[in-house]
Amino acid sequence: MDRIAQLTTRPAGREIAYDPAAAPPSLHVRAAQVLEGNWTGRSTVPSRGLYPHQWSWDSAFIAIGLRHLSPLRAQTELETLLAAQWADGRVPHIVFNPSVPLDAYFPSPDFWRSSTAGRAAGAPRTVQTSGIVQPPVHALAAWLVHLADPGLSRARGFLTRAYPRLAAWHDYLLDRRDLGGAGLVSVVHPWEQGMDNSPCWDRPLSRVTPAPARSFRRADLDHGAPQDRPTDLDYGRYVRLAADYRDRGYADVGTRGTAHGATAEGCGIGGTAHGATVGDGGGAAAGDFAVEDPAFNALLIASEYALARIERELGAADPPRHGRAERLTATLVERLFDPAAGMFLCRDVRAGELIPERGVTGLVPLLLPALPRDLAATLVRTACGPHFGLGGTTRLVPSYDLLGEAFDPHRYWRGPAWFNINWLLERGLRLHGERGRADALRKGMLHAADASGFAEYVDPYTAQACGATGFGWTAALTLDLLHDRPARGRNGLTAIKGEDPA
Repeated sequence: MDRIAQLTTRPAGREIAYDPAAAPPSLHVRAAQVLEGNWTGRSTVPSRGLYPHQWSWDSAFIAIGLRHLSPLRAQTELETLLAAQWADGRVPHIVFNPSVPLDAYFPSPDFWRSSTAGRAAGAPRTVQTSGIVQPPVHALAAWLVHLADPGLSRARGFLTRAYPRLAAWHDYLLDRRDLGGAGLVSVVHPWEQGMDNSPCWDRPLSRVTPAPARSFRRADLDHGAPQDRPTDLDYGRYVRLAADYRDRGYADVGTRGTAHGATAEGCGIGGTAHGATVGDGGGAAAGDFAVEDPAFNALLIASEYALARIERELGAADPPRHGRAERLTATLVERLFDPAAGMFLCRDVRAGELIPERGVTGLVPLLLPALPRDLAATLVRTACGPHFGLGGTTRLVPSYDLLGEAFDPHRYWRGPAWFNINWLLERGLRLHGERGRADALRKGMLHAADASGFAEYVDPYTAQACGATGFGWTAALTLDLLHDRPARGRNGLTAIKGEDPA
């Protein structure tokens, strides 16, 4: 027998007592493995099974984590998304991968029909996208990615190329989505806000006649438990709203009451999409769903601060965006803060009233540096009180009021805790001097990510995994928390205060 073989071959049936067991991979390594497994070559899918395309705000959060592994890949993530921007400035909430089968996800590209229905709004011809948007976290992500390796960023012209697209994206929202006329942005579909199934949408959604259940096939139920997902009734309303918006050529109505974007011809609601024929049933009138959401607007404000930092990096002496962010903060407080609830509430623009539901969206403005001190203290009390239980009954902030009639610890956005929202709140707590609470939330997030296998969302009481596991933004934000140095006060959101993280 070869001498090397003799030295390396173990006798059959014998164990070597002194051979140590291999140590399990660290949380950092496992998070990196999730992102590697979800990487497609130009972008990162949230989940290989449930979400096999590129999602807008997912990619922003993923880039924030990727910057610690590869600043180049983080830049590429955002560049790939922004390359699918429409000519009117909107950044679509999904960029479809043409190699993925049509029946892998619904609504699929042939439901949205972006290149035809979105022609008047300037949808790209070379890539298929959805026609709605998601929260604008992208400028904040771009600034943090730049800070991860400024030399590489400058050498590649990353911010120089990204800035015009980011500015156009913000202009689209502030111009064409000010449906209430007060200066805040409205969402026209629950999917745009990102918290798709929140009870905050129940009242305005009740005006929408759902598409018949037989007219579409839900691919999400192939990968998630029905009790964790939206009901068929809610999904029917989502489909109806999306189809109506598509059939109006993805046209928005601005503050002067004029439509932006003409209706594309040949896109009637009775048209057939893959797995969906949304036809009879008396669709909702154009614009029946329009909601001013606290989190969506807070993230726009945070990204306005980041755009101001980007403008300074590119040579602007005194960019006006900082002042605009402060004015938008004041408008947000005036229009959406409810002292009785102790938090921000959503405003139903069509009904002209606040929606009396406590969703976690109303705590997200805690990340804003110009938020009045007394309001920040009120939000902290609400987060730690009986409605959200942070530091008491829950380790992570739930997505909805623990005492609300619609609370469900497992159903999509109706109670479970989500990592991206808790990451924002952890940063907001730290920003406003709540270091102890921020440290505890950070510890809870890392524990939940570890115990759940980087789940999409978790039971806020037990951290039991719900939805998909190996989820992109959970892994990415875990990396960001692991690379953070809270004892030194480092904070990703110092970027929006006019400071560079140390």
